[in-house]
Amino acid sequence: MKILMVCLGNICRSPLAEGVMQHLSDEHNLGWQVDSAGTGNWHVGEAPDRRSIRAARNHGIDISKQVCRQFRRADFEYFDHIFVMDRNNLSDVLNMARNDDQAAKVKLLLGDKVVPDPYYDDSQFEPVFELIEGGCKDIIAKLREV
Repeated sequence: MKILMVCLGNICRSPLAEGVMQHLSDEHNLGWQVDSAGTGNWHVGEAPDRRSIRAARNHGIDISKQVCRQFRRADFEYFDHIFVMDRNNLSDVLNMARNDDQAAKVKLLLGDKVVPDPYYDDSQFEPVFELIEGGCKDIIAKLREV
């Protein structure tokens, strides 16, 4: 299974989601491949935000080696599932889909809720980590049932 996590800049939420989902996949011996991307290109080639790195590290997950990249149309062909953090990301990614099969791969990470962007508030990185972790655990439970 190949999973892509997507947010706006690929420095805060989606790197956390990539790290959490890969960690959980490894813990459960699922063999899943997880990556992340941003809808924008401002941070391409950079490491994740230091606050995301710290939040992940606080939970035993190292995301410091990740490299930010931009979402691309080819991701629809490569990944089985694409999870986005908020409705703007959802709209941006769906607008790039060429057909219904590609669009069907795209879902909000938290079902019908959004993962708030913690970028402007240092105190939100830990709560965002917890939301992402819960969402990843729910996704694993659902995908393992299939």
